[in-house]
Amino acid sequence: MLNLNRKKVIAGLIINNDMFLIAQRAKKDSLYGKWEFPGGKMEQGETEQECLKRELLEEFGIEATIGEYFYTVPFEHKEQLMEMLAFFVPSFSGEINLNEHHQVKWVKKEELLLYDFPEPDKPIIQKLLSSE
Repeated sequence: MLNLNRKKVIAGLIINNDMFLIAQRAKKDSLYGKWEFPGGKMEQGETEQECLKRELLEEFGIEATIGEYFYTVPFEHKEQLMEMLAFFVPSFSGEINLNEHHQVKWVKKEELLLYDFPEPDKPIIQKLLSSE
């Protein structure tokens, strides 16, 4: 039975000199080894921006500036309806530490298609590529 109460996942489009930060998952789960836009699940009582700020601090030890909302992708995960909301992250302070990822890379927008992303990230990439 499908749970209709949508959970939110917030993704950060971290940009520096027209390059996007992508991270490779290190956790041994179904998405192990895939690349993603960093972020995570929203917790009770948090706004989307607070969630992304917390997740980036937990995952990389960085203090991020959360910018404009970009796009929402509805998807299903383990019979749960979810949605991924992407926000731009125009700047951050601190050094990137890999607390939950195997590696990170800075890539040009056009290079995003060369990496293996989970399904929910793919429409975000397509929208990025189509918006100039």
